[in-house]
Amino acid sequence: MPRARTLALLALALVALYGLRTAWLGGAFRSIEPHFAGRCQTVTGVAGPEDLTLHPSRPIAYVAGFDRRAVAAGRPGGGAVWAYRPGSGGGLRNLTPDAPPDFRPHGISLWHGGDGPDRLLVIDHEGGSHSIKIFDLVGDGLSLARTLTDPLLVSPNDLVAVGPDRFYVTNDHRWPRGWRNSVEDWLRLPISDVIHFDGTRFRRALSRIRYPNGIDASADGREVYVASTLGRELRVYAPDAETGDLRLRETVPVGSAPDNIEVDAAGALWVGAHPKLFALVAFMGGSAERAPSQVLRVAREGEPGGEWRVEEVFLDDGTAISAASVGSVRDGRLLIGAITGERILDCELPGP
Repeated sequence: MPRARTLALLALALVALYGLRTAWLGGAFRSIEPHFAGRCQTVTGVAGPEDLTLHPSRPIAYVAGFDRRAVAAGRPGGGAVWAYRPGSGGGLRNLTPDAPPDFRPHGISLWHGGDGPDRLLVIDHEGGSHSIKIFDLVGDGLSLARTLTDPLLVSPNDLVAVGPDRFYVTNDHRWPRGWRNSVEDWLRLPISDVIHFDGTRFRRALSRIRYPNGIDASADGREVYVASTLGRELRVYAPDAETGDLRLRETVPVGSAPDNIEVDAAGALWVGAHPKLFALVAFMGGSAERAPSQVLRVAREGEPGGEWRVEEVFLDDGTAISAASVGSVRDGRLLIGAITGERILDCELPGP
């Protein structure tokens, strides 16, 4: 057999193997058997509630989102930050009614503690640019305190407040939208980063991570958790108190594509995830009617430093909610948001 033909066949075999591996990692061969031991009610009146968080001492959830399909079609996204009282049976209240029509809130994080006011940090893609808006919680409303921009905010997805004016933010891609962005996805390149803001300036705290998405921190600030969507894992980091740099402590495979992370009062991580990434791509592109949704609980067993246990708490084929991106828990209730759509789920968890 001529050498050129042999090399060509070998190249085709490698491409085929890579394609099969990519399909497997994307959940193409996974079957979905919906289950949830609790009960859920549907709450409408939102647009693309991609991220939400629960206040640790008040019975209120903050929900952020915008209509991504409208934006893709060249229309305003109708974005807002809403307030919702879990288990109330009521609706959502728009906390940003005066925001411009192209307000596009994405990841959010709540800072609670210290002598100053509670703060809600919001990633905004308004007008196609990127900024971090810092709102003070005043009464039952929000008051814009500060807007931050920086060239390091290339593709910000989520953030976590670690002080009243300090935070980490993930760039889910190294490159903005375009062919390099697509190559980064298809080749699963570990070239994205996490940025730290120290109250004065932005700097890179972590490099060479594959699609960093959701981010959160432990209550004591000693650990920072980052979801690597294409890596199918959570990464646990120790932050440097002086520089803000993140040092990898351990990785936790989750067998799915993790999105946003919320830490509950007991320190467990609740993770919205996408068990079938190709179904998600088809759904977001408009060629599929729904995409599966998953919520994982990830917690250490036994004493601090014990082994991590990954539990699938919620799995749906997209009928109840499609493309779930976040799950947040407080007082026996689980709230689930999604990348697109006009609903969240307010669920009662089963008893012990």
